[in-house]
Amino acid sequence: MYVLTELKPGRAVQLDGEPYLIVTSQFGRKSQSKANMQCKLRNLKTGAIISRNFQGSEMVEPADVGYRRVQYLYGDGSSFTFMDLETYDQFFLGKEIIGDIALYLVDGQEVDALTFAGTPIGIQLPSTVNLKVVETIPGVKGDTASGGGKPAKLESGLTVTVPLFVNEGDTVKVNTDTGTYMARVE
Repeated sequence: MYVLTELKPGRAVQLDGEPYLIVTSQFGRKSQSKANMQCKLRNLKTGAIISRNFQGSEMVEPADVGYRRVQYLYGDGSSFTFMDLETYDQFFLGKEIIGDIALYLVDGQEVDALTFAGTPIGIQLPSTVNLKVVETIPGVKGDTASGGGKPAKLESGLTVTVPLFVNEGDTVKVNTDTGTYMARVE
């Protein structure tokens, strides 16, 4: 059990049977009253953010969350199939859980699955992924890195703006937080 002073950002706690991640926490005390901790918590299953005040004597249960290395196998638009790389068990996650992460997934890619009580509840992407350009307008001889950009459709379906020298078949590094081009991979 966590006491008030242990409620720090990055800790996972369990409230009403649901796993939450502490996003921010601020210790407070008004004159002549008990200490309290104001926290913003993100539900690890739904992504919803809530605010909650914990009183001085209140105990909070830690959540049984962890990560497992998994491989993305395929998706059909409404569900996405992954395989645990230790047990080789397959599991599905729905589109409502995966959301925009699907734009960075390609068949065979290894990612981390967020688990709660041993059950996968989400996917954690690396900060960058390498994706192949499948469609873009051709570059013209003389184009350099120091000028404009053009749209490029990647193998996962994501469209990003790339420099003029990037061609179909090239592999590019994309930032998964911002969805922007970072570099061409040789």
